[in-house]
Amino acid sequence: MSTLNAPFLSVIVPVYHEGDRLISFVQQIFDTIGRENQVIVVDGGSDQTSIKQLRSLAEVEQGLSVMSAPKGRALQMNAGVKLARADNLLFLHADTVLPECAISELVRFSTSKRIWGRFDVRLGNSALPYKIISWFINKRSRLTSIATGDQAIFVRRDVFEKINGYVEQPLMEDIDLSLRLKKISRPFCIGKAVTTSARKWEQEGLIKTVWLMWKLRAAYARGVSPETLVKAYYKH
Repeated sequence: MSTLNAPFLSVIVPVYHEGDRLISFVQQIFDTIGRENQVIVVDGGSDQTSIKQLRSLAEVEQGLSVMSAPKGRALQMNAGVKLARADNLLFLHADTVLPECAISELVRFSTSKRIWGRFDVRLGNSALPYKIISWFINKRSRLTSIATGDQAIFVRRDVFEKINGYVEQPLMEDIDLSLRLKKISRPFCIGKAVTTSARKWEQEGLIKTVWLMWKLRAAYARGVSPETLVKAYYKH
């Protein structure tokens, strides 16, 4: 239920050792969504310098909340929702940038019959191979109605709370959430792309990273535990 003067959108950002860039990243979010909305940064145990700076910023930015939670995106995002005041939640990774039109697109979502959705994604490298990979990620997402965290998943808060939020596992929490939400409705797909870091692809190689992602998702579908998969993911 809406409360008086509640923001339209609460953005939950799990962070861990993001360094000095965190302040400018949060300011960028506000520039995109407007300062009448809410940003909740959930720290998983970072160095104190950047978090202290962010807490100081929260004294100026009334829509900013900074809190701590046990490390792990699912744990951090669930904790952040407890501070959310808006009817619409958006989960944003700290290496992903929203498009300028994000709010207008999310207003369209809020007037639709869909209860969740995601953005298209663009890898932050303009070379052709990265554009091709981005196209395949978006195409697969539309065909399967499954989103990844890099696509800035958004959901109505009452629905998120009804299904008990993210399963608190170390990997594939976004896939699990999508699978449960798609049973309620198809996602609201926003064609305007968020831009996410291509660092892993650049450092570890395009083909190797594509193969790793597909291998991990196939293993998860077969029932391999997230605890096992996360070791393979960070090994690379």
